[in-house]
Amino acid sequence: MSVGRFIEVIKPGMLTLVQDLGRYGYQQFGVPVAGAMDQFAAAAANLLVGNDRSDAVLEMMMLGPELKIGFKGCVALTGADLGPKINGSPVAMWQTLEVQAGDVLSFGGLKSGLRGYLAVAGGIDTPLVMNSRSTYTKAALGGFEGRALKAGDQVPVGSAEAERPAAMLAIPAELVPVYSVSKTVRIVLGPQNDAFTNAGLQTFLDSVYTVTNECDRMGYRLEGPSIEHVKGGDIISDGIAFGAVQVPGHGKPIIMMADRQTTGGYTKIAGVISVDLPLLAQSKPGDQIRFKRVSLEEAHELLKAREDFYSEISEMAAAQPIDAVVSLSSMNAEIISTRLFRLNVAGAVYDVKVEEVRV
Repeated sequence: MSVGRFIEVIKPGMLTLVQDLGRYGYQQFGVPVAGAMDQFAAAAANLLVGNDRSDAVLEMMMLGPELKIGFKGCVALTGADLGPKINGSPVAMWQTLEVQAGDVLSFGGLKSGLRGYLAVAGGIDTPLVMNSRSTYTKAALGGFEGRALKAGDQVPVGSAEAERPAAMLAIPAELVPVYSVSKTVRIVLGPQNDAFTNAGLQTFLDSVYTVTNECDRMGYRLEGPSIEHVKGGDIISDGIAFGAVQVPGHGKPIIMMADRQTTGGYTKIAGVISVDLPLLAQSKPGDQIRFKRVSLEEAHELLKAREDFYSEISEMAAAQPIDAVVSLSSMNAEIISTRLFRLNVAGAVYDVKVEEVRV
């Protein structure tokens, strides 16, 4: 923990938590993974400030906090647009921002999505618990004293290698997710899809489902046409993955999220693919969801493209001169090399060209 580097909480917001990418390796002991709900937004924020993508960030839901920055450095804001301001002036999201000691970060109100993320160069530096800083509030585990932030908290921030990362980056507008109220999420069928009738499977794939008020970090209950089982919805309990779609006996789907329990005894008709989980994390009650079937091979290719994107951003952040301000969408500089890859963001596929430049 770095002495003297902290963020002071003036107002906590609706639900502000310390989260990283999760507490893996302990589900066999009954410990949930937890972690950021929108892992793309959390990882992108970290990369924009020169952190490892798995460093801890602040996850802010719906109504953002008011925070006093206690150091000079860099931050980035991603995910839901909560109307961010520094010292009362609106600031851009999805790019590196410089802050000074004494600056106040506040939020004007939710404009799109549900969960926003704040990354700080050096990372949020609360103690590691089982190799993770993620907060699991039901067991008061990890994060800041195992709970949501409250007024007066001083959240420790780790030491950064420099006051600024090697490059000031901005994610191009065409790659910033759009959080619509109606979305299609891709799924891979299984592991118990054979527990449903053919008519039930078709209902699942053809219907529009609505996010109910019973949605939180543990899971999203959906309302819509009932999905027919062959013999009922109970099974011998087995493990539950992030994005697993459970269907109990009443036939209504429940999507399991970051704070899901480690095992469950209901049939799982499908799993939402990793790259589409952020769409769910940004869904609110009343939003509508359709499911689209893809193959496991397609899901792997989409995940590989996402991993390639992370690598490119990380390499560019490390390679540019300290005083460079780099927009990934347009650069007026000497091109050293060019790479092409396919990226999925918010349900759309983009062919992206990344150029290494000398400025």
